[in-house]
Amino acid sequence: MARKKEYNEEVVVEKAMNLFWRNGYETTSMQLLEKEMGINKFSIYSSFGSKEGLLEASIICYRKKLDSLFQKMVNTNTGIKAIKQYFIDSLEFSKENKDFKGCFVGNTSIELKDSDILKIKNLLTANTTKLKNIFADKLKEENRFTEKEIESKADYLLISKFGFSTATKVFKPKQLNNYLENIFKNL
Repeated sequence: MARKKEYNEEVVVEKAMNLFWRNGYETTSMQLLEKEMGINKFSIYSSFGSKEGLLEASIICYRKKLDSLFQKMVNTNTGIKAIKQYFIDSLEFSKENKDFKGCFVGNTSIELKDSDILKIKNLLTANTTKLKNIFADKLKEENRFTEKEIESKADYLLISKFGFSTATKVFKPKQLNNYLENIFKNL
Protein backbone atom coordinates (compact mmCIF):
# COMPACT_ATOMS: atom_id res chain seq x y z
CA MET A 1 0.00 0.00 0.00
CA ALA A 2 1.34 3.43 -0.97
CA ARG A 3 2.08 5.89 1.80
CA LYS A 4 -0.23 8.85 2.11
CA LYS A 5 1.44 12.22 1.49
CA GLU A 6 1.56 14.22 4.68
CA TYR A 7 2.12 17.51 2.90
CA ASN A 8 0.32 19.75 0.47
CA GLU A 9 2.13 19.47 -2.87
CA GLU A 10 1.16 23.00 -3.97
CA VAL A 11 2.57 24.47 -0.75
CA VAL A 12 5.90 22.64 -0.96
CA VAL A 13 6.28 23.48 -4.68
CA GLU A 14 5.74 27.16 -3.92
CA LYS A 15 8.42 26.95 -1.21
CA ALA A 16 10.80 25.31 -3.69
CA MET A 17 9.94 27.91 -6.33
CA ASN A 18 10.85 30.74 -3.95
CA LEU A 19 14.11 29.01 -3.01
CA PHE A 20 15.08 28.47 -6.66
CA TRP A 21 14.03 32.05 -7.41
CA ARG A 22 16.26 33.45 -4.65
CA ASN A 23 19.27 31.14 -5.01
CA GLY A 24 19.14 29.77 -8.53
CA TYR A 25 18.90 26.15 -9.62
CA GLU A 26 22.56 25.18 -9.39
CA THR A 27 23.21 26.57 -5.90
CA THR A 28 20.00 25.16 -4.43
CA SER A 29 21.02 21.86 -2.91
CA MET A 30 18.74 18.99 -2.00
CA GLN A 31 19.55 19.73 1.66
CA LEU A 32 18.30 23.32 1.23
CA LEU A 33 15.19 22.05 -0.54
CA GLU A 34 14.48 19.55 2.25
CA LYS A 35 14.83 22.26 4.88
CA GLU A 36 12.76 24.86 2.99
CA MET A 37 10.02 22.47 1.90
CA GLY A 38 9.83 20.63 5.22
CA ILE A 39 9.92 17.21 3.56
CA ASN A 40 12.68 14.68 3.07
CA LYS A 41 14.64 13.82 -0.07
CA PHE A 42 12.69 10.57 -0.53
CA SER A 43 9.40 12.52 -0.66
CA ILE A 44 10.88 15.03 -3.11
CA TYR A 45 12.06 12.27 -5.44
CA SER A 46 8.81 10.34 -4.98
CA SER A 47 6.66 13.34 -5.94
CA PHE A 48 8.86 15.06 -8.55
CA GLY A 49 11.30 12.40 -9.77
CA SER A 50 14.36 14.64 -9.53
CA LYS A 51 15.60 18.12 -8.75
CA GLU A 52 14.88 18.94 -12.42
CA GLY A 53 11.32 17.69 -11.98
CA LEU A 54 10.93 19.96 -8.97
CA LEU A 55 12.27 22.91 -10.97
CA GLU A 56 9.75 22.11 -13.70
CA ALA A 57 6.93 22.06 -11.13
CA SER A 58 8.26 25.35 -9.71
CA ILE A 59 8.20 27.05 -13.12
CA ILE A 60 4.63 25.85 -13.69
CA CYS A 61 3.69 27.21 -10.24
CA TYR A 62 5.32 30.55 -11.10
CA ARG A 63 3.46 30.75 -14.41
CA LYS A 64 0.15 30.16 -12.64
CA LYS A 65 0.91 32.97 -10.21
CA LEU A 66 2.07 35.24 -13.03
CA ASP A 67 -1.18 34.62 -14.92
CA SER A 68 -2.98 37.06 -12.61
CA LEU A 69 -0.64 39.84 -13.80
CA PHE A 70 -1.05 38.72 -17.42
CA GLN A 71 -4.84 38.72 -17.03
CA LYS A 72 -4.84 42.18 -15.52
CA MET A 73 -2.91 43.44 -18.55
CA VAL A 74 -5.17 41.56 -20.99
CA ASN A 75 -8.40 42.73 -19.36
CA THR A 76 -7.63 46.39 -19.78
CA ASN A 77 -7.82 47.98 -23.19
CA THR A 78 -5.37 50.76 -22.59
CA GLY A 79 -2.60 49.52 -24.88
CA ILE A 80 0.81 50.80 -23.85
CA LYS A 81 -0.53 52.02 -20.47
CA ALA A 82 -1.49 48.43 -19.64
CA ILE A 83 2.00 47.22 -20.54
CA LYS A 84 3.63 49.90 -18.40
CA GLN A 85 1.35 49.00 -15.50
CA TYR A 86 2.42 45.36 -15.94
CA PHE A 87 6.06 46.41 -15.54
CA ILE A 88 5.14 48.26 -12.34
CA ASP A 89 2.99 45.41 -11.01
CA SER A 90 5.77 42.91 -11.68
CA LEU A 91 7.99 44.82 -9.24
CA GLU A 92 5.64 44.14 -6.35
CA PHE A 93 5.19 40.56 -7.56
CA SER A 94 8.94 39.91 -7.32
CA LYS A 95 9.40 41.56 -3.95
CA GLU A 96 10.44 39.52 -0.95
CA ASN A 97 10.66 41.50 2.25
CA LYS A 98 12.39 44.69 1.04
CA ASP A 99 14.39 43.04 -1.73
CA PHE A 100 13.49 42.27 -5.32
CA LYS A 101 14.26 38.82 -6.73
CA GLY A 102 13.97 39.77 -10.39
CA CYS A 103 12.01 37.50 -12.70
CA PHE A 104 12.11 33.76 -11.95
CA VAL A 105 11.87 32.92 -15.66
CA GLY A 106 14.59 35.43 -16.52
CA ASN A 107 16.88 34.32 -13.70
CA THR A 108 16.46 30.67 -14.65
CA SER A 109 16.91 31.38 -18.37
CA ILE A 110 20.21 33.12 -17.71
CA GLU A 111 21.43 30.39 -15.39
CA LEU A 112 20.45 27.50 -17.66
CA LYS A 113 21.27 29.10 -21.03
CA ASP A 114 23.82 26.39 -21.90
CA SER A 115 21.91 23.61 -20.21
CA ASP A 116 20.57 20.56 -21.96
CA ILE A 117 17.40 20.51 -19.87
CA LEU A 118 15.15 20.80 -22.91
CA LYS A 119 11.86 20.45 -21.02
CA ILE A 120 12.80 23.39 -18.75
CA LYS A 121 13.94 25.50 -21.72
CA ASN A 122 10.62 24.82 -23.45
CA LEU A 123 8.66 25.96 -20.38
CA LEU A 124 10.73 29.14 -20.17
CA THR A 125 10.31 29.83 -23.88
CA ALA A 126 6.55 29.25 -23.65
CA ASN A 127 6.34 31.87 -20.91
CA THR A 128 8.31 34.49 -22.84
CA THR A 129 6.32 33.76 -26.01
CA LYS A 130 3.06 34.22 -24.12
CA LEU A 131 4.25 37.55 -22.71
CA LYS A 132 5.45 38.77 -26.11
CA ASN A 133 2.07 37.88 -27.65
CA ILE A 134 0.24 39.84 -24.95
CA PHE A 135 2.54 42.81 -25.57
CA ALA A 136 1.80 42.58 -29.31
CA ASP A 137 -1.96 42.47 -28.68
CA LYS A 138 -1.76 45.53 -26.43
CA LEU A 139 0.30 47.39 -29.05
CA LYS A 140 -2.35 46.57 -31.69
CA GLU A 141 -4.90 48.37 -29.50
CA GLU A 142 -2.99 51.57 -30.11
CA ASN A 143 -4.06 51.48 -33.80
CA ARG A 144 -0.93 53.31 -34.90
CA PHE A 145 1.68 50.63 -35.54
CA THR A 146 2.24 48.42 -38.57
CA GLU A 147 2.53 44.64 -38.07
CA LYS A 148 6.30 44.93 -38.52
CA GLU A 149 6.48 47.69 -35.90
CA ILE A 150 4.35 45.65 -33.51
CA GLU A 151 6.67 42.65 -33.88
CA SER A 152 9.73 44.82 -33.32
CA LYS A 153 8.24 46.72 -30.37
CA ALA A 154 6.97 43.52 -28.71
CA ASP A 155 10.53 42.12 -28.89
CA TYR A 156 11.87 45.41 -27.51
CA LEU A 157 9.40 45.28 -24.61
CA LEU A 158 10.15 41.63 -23.86
CA ILE A 159 13.89 42.23 -23.73
CA SER A 160 13.35 45.45 -21.77
CA LYS A 161 11.29 43.49 -19.25
CA PHE A 162 14.16 41.06 -18.75
CA GLY A 163 16.55 43.97 -18.25
CA PHE A 164 14.16 45.76 -15.93
CA SER A 165 13.64 42.63 -13.82
CA THR A 166 17.37 42.07 -13.53
CA ALA A 167 17.94 45.74 -12.69
CA THR A 168 15.52 45.51 -9.74
CA LYS A 169 18.05 43.32 -7.97
CA VAL A 170 20.76 46.02 -8.11
CA PHE A 171 19.48 49.55 -8.61
CA LYS A 172 17.62 52.06 -6.47
CA PRO A 173 13.93 52.94 -7.04
CA LYS A 174 14.75 56.31 -8.64
CA GLN A 175 17.08 54.63 -11.13
CA LEU A 176 14.47 51.98 -11.88
CA ASN A 177 11.85 54.66 -12.45
CA ASN A 178 14.20 56.49 -14.85
CA TYR A 179 14.82 53.24 -16.71
CA LEU A 180 11.10 52.49 -16.89
CA GLU A 181 10.29 55.96 -18.23
CA ASN A 182 12.97 55.61 -20.91
CA ILE A 183 11.66 52.20 -21.99
CA PHE A 184 8.27 53.70 -22.70
CA LYS A 185 9.59 56.95 -24.13
CA ASN A 186 11.16 54.86 -26.91
CA LEU A 187 7.81 53.42 -28.02
